[in-house]
Formats: sequence, structure tokens, C-alpha cells
Amino acid sequence: MFPEFVTPASSFIPEGDTAEIDSLLGAYFDSSTLGFCIVEIVEGEFRYVAVNQALAQKNGCAPEEHAGKLIRDILGPLADPVEAELQRVLATGKPRLDVQMSGSLPGKPETIYWIGHYFPLKDASGGVKRIGVIEVEVTQQKQMEAAVSHLSKNVKHQMDRLQMLLDVGEILSSNWNIQQVFPRISARIRRVLRQEYAGFSVHDVNTDLLVRQAEDFPLGKGLTSQVQISSSNSPGARSLEARLPMIFSKEQIQAFDAEIAQRFLDEGLQSLCCVPLLRPHRSLGVLVLGSTRKNAFHPDDLSLLNQVAAQLGIALENSRAAAEIDALKQRLNEERKYLEEESRSPGQFAEIIGESPALKKVLDQVATVAVSDATVLILGETGTGKELIAHAIHRMSRRNDCNFVKVNCAAIPTGLLESELFGHEKGAFTGAVSQKIGRLEHADGGTVFLDEVGEIPLELQPKLLRVLQDHEFERLGSTRTIRVNLRLVAATNRDLARSVAERQFRNDLFYRLNVFPIRVPPLRERREDIPLLVRYFVGKFARRMDRHIESIPKQTMSALTKWSWPGNVRELENLMERSVILSPGPALHVPLVELSSHASGEAPSDDTLVGAEREHIVRVLRETRGIISGPSGAAQRLGLKRTTLQSKIRRLRITRDDYSSSSDRER
Repeated sequence: MFPEFVTPASSFIPEGDTAEIDSLLGAYFDSSTLGFCIVEIVEGEFRYVAVNQALAQKNGCAPEEHAGKLIRDILGPLADPVEAELQRVLATGKPRLDVQMSGSLPGKPETIYWIGHYFPLKDASGGVKRIGVIEVEVTQQKQMEAAVSHLSKNVKHQMDRLQMLLDVGEILSSNWNIQQVFPRISARIRRVLRQEYAGFSVHDVNTDLLVRQAEDFPLGKGLTSQVQISSSNSPGARSLEARLPMIFSKEQIQAFDAEIAQRFLDEGLQSLCCVPLLRPHRSLGVLVLGSTRKNAFHPDDLSLLNQVAAQLGIALENSRAAAEIDALKQRLNEERKYLEEESRSPGQFAEIIGESPALKKVLDQVATVAVSDATVLILGETGTGKELIAHAIHRMSRRNDCNFVKVNCAAIPTGLLESELFGHEKGAFTGAVSQKIGRLEHADGGTVFLDEVGEIPLELQPKLLRVLQDHEFERLGSTRTIRVNLRLVAATNRDLARSVAERQFRNDLFYRLNVFPIRVPPLRERREDIPLLVRYFVGKFARRMDRHIESIPKQTMSALTKWSWPGNVRELENLMERSVILSPGPALHVPLVELSSHASGEAPSDDTLVGAEREHIVRVLRETRGIISGPSGAAQRLGLKRTTLQSKIRRLRITRDDYSSSSDRER
């Protein structure tokens, strides 16, 4: 029998083998990597004749346990494909090579893979009753191939997602306007997640609604585009409130009573994915994706969409920041223009001139009230320097580093005063072609000076009262409340108490304005300051006109001191400017024809100075055909403000008949 093959104690070798079997056994029996066996067919059943250690270990039992056993007894159901190959070899008498097989052995649930080679073993008569089988196990190789394939698919999957994030970032970097680029972003996400619907909404804190900014639904019926989204009972709102991404099934969508949820269902959407747009200190909005497929979104999609939402949130924040910067630039430009106009405006004083007790009393009041934020009402006749007092209050206050904004309520037409004070939105009224920031908003943090506050119309006074009480208002055409931190200083030459009694001024506004009244004395009550003012104005205009005024005649100064100055400091300033113009030499020449003082210092009579002033104004009104304001109006020719000239016309009782021709009156 075959002693050379009986060496392994664990090998099973039957008696009666031929030389052909000896040859096969000699080649493969001792192999540690190749499984080898010989099987024969007995009464239509395949039985093991010889099995080496490698194959026995694969089959899960010792070689001797294979002795005479049917293949089916050892391999179980796995014997079916093996016996099928054996039958083919028996039928054809030809070998079967490189047959790939896989399956699970009894008691071993894991799948194994091998490659089988089947060789017919002919007997002396040339018949085939035995078959040699060589098996090469490739389970580990197959597992590695499967792992590599899975890893390759996973890498491709992740690369697709990373590329999508890069593409979304590139789209947003080219344009921060999400409304414009959202369809492109949605199309790029669709290539990865296959969603049919995508929407992007922003939370409006004023209305507590999610305001839809953009929507991409190529196959939609348009049922969702016009529906307002509540911030409390919709899928997107739920995600935004929790600050977490959420996936909703059809049944969960049905549980919401919001109209938008029903519209989603009407559009055929069966699953939603909602991702909030979060920034460190606030929630901006929500990104909503929808699909007509059940379970279209998976938890591992949330991490990807969180990154998309982060990019959208940054872009939205950048867009808002850019808009705010543009608004601030516009505001700064407007403030610069305003300040430039103010610096060029006539009648501005570098400082307050005077040493009289009456003026010192006023300055003491200014020093007292300036350190507080109390509202100040400056009273006094036209031309006494009320604006200069307001400037002094601002300079001595804690707000001196912020804006000082002046509004002359009498110089702005009534229809435009509200827009000038509070601003307006684009389209608020005919001609509002762009947004305008009001003077009160410009004065935020600083001081606003309302000159001629008594001229504010009654219908506008409640809105001003609200600013004083609550420090808030709305622009024309807007519902957004703007809060300001400002100090109000007002001035008037009117008797506001009398206006309140005559129902021309609200009493509650008067009380809010009259917190700390300061009365600026007229020039006739501080005559000792007139020489100082004369020298100041002469020096100012002489430098401007490159004149050299070295002296002022005593009689001239005496006449100026005795004059009652109904126009106060402004009248004195205008007269000094004319005087410098009329002075050809080093001595100041004042046109005393306009003044006729009395030695006693009493006010001039109507037939002297007042009469001369009246006649002069009437003559100029005749030359300008009654036009008061404008570049060619009487106020410009006289060197007076429009309001000052109107005050003089009332005081001197000048009527239209005094300066109009008969033909003008007939017309």
C-alpha cells in the first residue's frame, strides 16, 4: 500500500490506490496552502477517498473524520455546487479548472471563497470513477477586494461631498447675494442628495415670521412660494428653535398645523431636512430640503448640510455687514456734507464775545446745565446768538466728541420737515428715490439743536414728543423702530406759553422742552459788550477783505453803543461788514445815516432810525418785487436771514401795499 504517504498521523489514506493516485498524493498531499482530496462515486454518491490536512482544516474536521463520508455529510448545502462540478467531470472526462465558489460550511456562518480545480482520475480500463480536487482558498483576498471596493466607494462618496462644499463656497465667494445664487447652490446640492425642493428663509424678529428669501423647486406647482411661514409651528421653525438640524417624515410633517406643512404635502414631498443657519450669537434663518422619496435624507447627511448652512450663514452675515457698511458710508457722507454746509453757513461765531453781567449770568447757566443731559430751551429775540449758546452747551457736555446737528425748523418747508427730522425710506412718497437718514439719527450720541422750534407744525409735534420721552421713532415709510441717544437743545423767539394758550403749540411738548430755560438778553441790555463786539467784527471782516482798519472814531462808537439794535448781534454784524466795505482808509467809516442816536441814549423815534430802516426795507422789497428768500431775494440783499427780515416786516408793519405797484396789485 502507500507507506510514503502515511507519514502524517492525521492523514487518511485508503487501501487499493493506484499509481496515478500515488502521483497526485505525492504532489499535493503535504501542501500547507492547497487543499487536496480524492473523491469517488459509489452508488451515485460522492465519497471522500483521501483528504490532506489543509483541506480538512478548511472543512472544519480532521482528515480521518472524512474517511468514507459523503461530501454532503461534510459540506452540507455547500455540497450542491461541488457535486455539480464533479458530475460535469464524470460526464465529460475532462478537468474543470479555475471554478470560483463561495458559501458557508455547517457550524461556520462566515462566508468563505475558494477556487477549485477538478481532475478526472482514470483507472486501468480508462474509466473515471475517482476525481482529484485541488482547492485554493481566497477568502482573505476577496475580503480585501471587498474592503478596497467599499473604501473606494466611500472615498468617492466623500470626495463628491467635499467637492460640493467647495463649489458652494466658490459660488458664495463670487456673490454674497444668496437670493441670486441660491438656484445654483440648490442644483449643486441636488447632484449629491437628489432633493427636489430647496428653500432658504430668514427669521424676522419684528414680525416673528420666517421670510422666504429664495426657493428652488423645478417640478413644483408653485403652492409653497406665497405662503407665510410661522416661526412657531412649522418644520423649519422647529429646527431653528432647537438650533439643530432635523429630518421629518411624511407622518411628522402631517403633525404640523402650519399652512406651509400642508403645502409641502400637497406638492408630494414625503421627507424634509431642515438645517438652521447659526452664528455664534444668533440664529439667522433655516435651509429646507424636500424630497418626494421616503427616507430620502439620512443622519450622515446632516453633517454635510451643517457645513453648507454655515457657509450660507457667513455669506448672509457678510451681506448684511456690507449693507450696514454702505449705509454707514452714506451716513458719513451725508454728515460730512452737512458739516461742510454748516461750516460755510453765515453768521457762525468762533466764541461768545462779551463781559457784561447779563451775559455772564447766561454763561453761568450754560455751565450749570451742560454737564447734565437735560433738555434746554433757549429764549431770546432774533439775532441774540441763541445758536452760539447751544454750541457752548454741546462743547461743555459729555457729548462733545459726538455730532452737533442743527435743524432750522422755520427754514424747511412744512412738507419736508418730517423727512428732514426723521428720514424716509425709498418710495415713502413721490420723489423719495432713495433712503434718507434723518437729522435725529445723525445726532445719535450727540446733540440736536432745533432752532425756531415754535415753527414746528402741530401734526408733527407728537412725533417729536415721542423722541423726547422714549428716544425712538420710525422713518417715513418704515415700520422699524429706531432708537437714538441724543440731547435736545431748542431755541425760539416766540412766546411759547402764549402759543400754547392759543392752541398753536402742544402743552405737553412745551413742558418737555421747558426743563431748563435760558433767556439770552438782547443787545440793548448788554450795551457794555457793544465795543467788544464792534472790534471783533471789524477785525474779522477786515482780515477777510484784506483791509487795514486801525481806529474807530469815538463818536461812531458812541452812536453804536446808544443804538437800540432791534436786530441784536446779527444786525450789528451786518452793519460792521458794510462799514468795512465802505472804509477806504485806516479809520472805520460807519454809515451813520442809518443811525441817528440821541445824546440821552433813548431809543430813536419812528421818524429817524426806525423810519429810515422801514424805508430801506420797503425800497429793497420794491426792487425784488416782493421776493424775500432766494439768491436774488430781499433777505439776501439786506444781509439778513429770511426769518429775521420777516420779523422786521411784522415789527415795522410793512404791508404788500407799501412795496407793490398798482399794476402788481391789480394782478
